[in-house]
Amino acid sequence: MRTTRRRAALGLPSWTATLYWKFALFITVMCCTLAALLGILVHVLVGQQTERQARGAALDELDGAVATYVAGEPLGRNAAVDPPDLPHPLREMAVHHKERGTQLADHQGRPTMWAVAPVDGGRALAVRLDYGDRAAAIRGLDRAIIGSSAAAIGVTLLVGLFGVSRITRRLHRTARVARRISTGDLDARVGDPRALRPDLAQDEAAAVAAALDAMAGTLQNKLHSEQRFTADVSHELRTPLTGLHAAAELLPPGRPTEMVQERIQTMRRLTEDLLEISRLDAQVERADLDIHQLGPLVERAVRATRLAADVDVVRDARVETDQRRLERVLGNLIANAHKHGRPPVVLTVDGPVITVRDHGDGYPEDLLDHGPQRFKTQSGGSRKSGHGLGLTIAVGQARVLGATLCFSNAPGGGAVATLHLTAERQPQE
Repeated sequence: MRTTRRRAALGLPSWTATLYWKFALFITVMCCTLAALLGILVHVLVGQQTERQARGAALDELDGAVATYVAGEPLGRNAAVDPPDLPHPLREMAVHHKERGTQLADHQGRPTMWAVAPVDGGRALAVRLDYGDRAAAIRGLDRAIIGSSAAAIGVTLLVGLFGVSRITRRLHRTARVARRISTGDLDARVGDPRALRPDLAQDEAAAVAAALDAMAGTLQNKLHSEQRFTADVSHELRTPLTGLHAAAELLPPGRPTEMVQERIQTMRRLTEDLLEISRLDAQVERADLDIHQLGPLVERAVRATRLAADVDVVRDARVETDQRRLERVLGNLIANAHKHGRPPVVLTVDGPVITVRDHGDGYPEDLLDHGPQRFKTQSGGSRKSGHGLGLTIAVGQARVLGATLCFSNAPGGGAVATLHLTAERQPQE
C-alpha cells in the first residue's frame, strides 16, 4: 500500500510495479551499464594503442629528419626547423630542456602527431604526422561498439522478457485461481505442469502453485465434511422434532404448552434453515427463472411476511428471477430489519434494483467488512435475537438467482440492503 501511494505521488503508472516491467528495467539498466563499461574500456585501450603506434612512427620519422639535417640535406615536407605552429610545450622541451618529445595536437583543423628534437643553435627540429585517419578509425570503432551494444541489449531484453513472461503468466494464473477460490470456487486448481511432474526441476512458481492446490483441496475436503455433518444433523433432527411437535399438540392448553410449542417451532425453523444453508453451500440449488413484473412481486413478498413495510416503486421493471427465492430473500431482509432495526421499514424499487432500509442503528462494521456470519447476529451473537442465519440465507439465495446483495448504512442512519436483479433482455431488432 505504501509503495502504491509512493508511486502515485511520483506520478508513475500502476503497471510499473509489476514484476515484468521491473525485470525489463533491470535488464535494460544492467545491459546499458555493461555495454558502457566495455565500450569505454575498448575505446581507451584501442586509443592508447593507436596513439603509441603514432608516437613511434613520429619518432622514427624524427630520427630520419635529424640524420638528414646533420647531413645538410633538405628536409622533407613534414619536417621543419622551428615551425611557427609548433606546440609551445614541445618547443620549450627541445629548446630549454634539450629533450626529445611527442604531442598530439591540432594542425589546421586536423589532429596531428608532433615529434621534436633539439638541434644546434638552440633550435627545435619538428616532424608532424597526420593523425586524422587513425582518429577516424577510432570514431568508426566507437560507432560499431554503440551499434553492437544496442543490438545486444535488444536481443538480451527480448530473450529475458520472454523468459520472465513465462514465469509471470504462471504467477498470474495462480493469482486468478486464488481469487476464484476466495469467491467460493473450491474446484479451481492451478495444475502447473512442473508441479504435476516431480521429475522436473521445481521453481518458485511451481512451489506456489502446488501449495495453493494443496490448500484448496484441504479446504474443500473440510468444507464438504462440515456440509455433510450439518445436513446429516439437520436431517436426523427433523424426525424427532416432528414427533415432539405432534406430542406437544396433545398437551392440555395453557401457558406451559404454548412455551413448549414455541420452542419446538424455533427448533424446526433452525433445522430447516440449516438444511437450506447446507444445500446452498453444496451448490445444488437451481433457480426456476421466469420474467416477472418487479413492483407487484415485491408487494406480494411484503404481504407474505405479515410485517409492516412500505413499498415505494420509483421505476418499475421486468426482471428475470425466481419468484419463490426472491420472496425468501426479501422476507429475510424485512424480518432482519424489524428484528434489529426500527420502523419504518421501506422497500424501494428503482428498475431492477431493490433497497430495503430501516431506521435503526445500521449494520455493524464487522458485517459490512466481512458479510453475514452464521450464528453471529447484529446484536453481538445473542441467541434471544435470532441465530444469524437470515442474512446468510439471503446472500446464498441471491447468488442462486444470479443477483448481487450488498449491505451498507444510510448517511442519515439505518441499515440499507441493496439487491441488484437481472433485467429482462430486450430482443435485438
